[in-house]
Amino acid sequence: MDEPVQRGSDGASSDIQAVTRASQILALFRSDRPQLTVAAAATELGLNRTTTHRYFASLVSSGLLERGRDGTSFVPGGLLVQLGTFALGRRAVVDLAPAHLARLSRATGLSSALGLWGSSGPVVTRVEEDSSNAVVVSVRVGHQLPADSAQSQVFLAFMADRSRAERRLADDPGLAERVEQVRRTGISSTHITESDITAFGAPVFDEAGICATVAVIGTARTLPVHEPTPAVRVLADTAFALSTELGGERYYPAEFVGGA
Repeated sequence: MDEPVQRGSDGASSDIQAVTRASQILALFRSDRPQLTVAAAATELGLNRTTTHRYFASLVSSGLLERGRDGTSFVPGGLLVQLGTFALGRRAVVDLAPAHLARLSRATGLSSALGLWGSSGPVVTRVEEDSSNAVVVSVRVGHQLPADSAQSQVFLAFMADRSRAERRLADDPGLAERVEQVRRTGISSTHITESDITAFGAPVFDEAGICATVAVIGTARTLPVHEPTPAVRVLADTAFALSTELGGERYYPAEFVGGA
């Protein structure tokens, strides 16, 4: 007998239950159990085999699972491998970045931040502040940055999905022009007039392309955006050093000032 499913008017209940069951099946894979059969999954989850087989078939069609060589077992599919590789890359940059950010803040006397792309824009993931300054300009960890922020400009300049970037820039010619400049130089800047806060951003690449952004944050006095400042070179060198550790230094544009 198949597993009963409660359906709402829009099918939301069944969708949620399907996602839950799929995640439970995927969670059964471990390093000591790289293959899984329908029978084993059904027993462990307390489901009948017919229902479990349907879930496996759906996971195979979506690329999350593949059939094993013996034809009766299943292994993680290409999509899972792709997502796993991406997650490891993000994990690597999060692990390696703190030391680089700390050196960047000490060298510039400014706050530094690491950004990762979230669901719809970069999210501040790590912040280091220069403890020698009595007054600190900073940003909150977990804050999603707006589209015209320095780190957003960098992501829009180098993200692999160019059509997505172009859609975001279609209604803002000024931002599109700044992003095009970032694509040439690898360095972005922004100035929030109301608060007089400024920031410069640079990309961090791994073997697959852009994986993060690094930024320094100050004021128009400590970090002017319309004149050369040594902090920008230190920022560029920091991003390049981090990218080198991740195997992505080849992605920088020719005009990038870091790493020389």
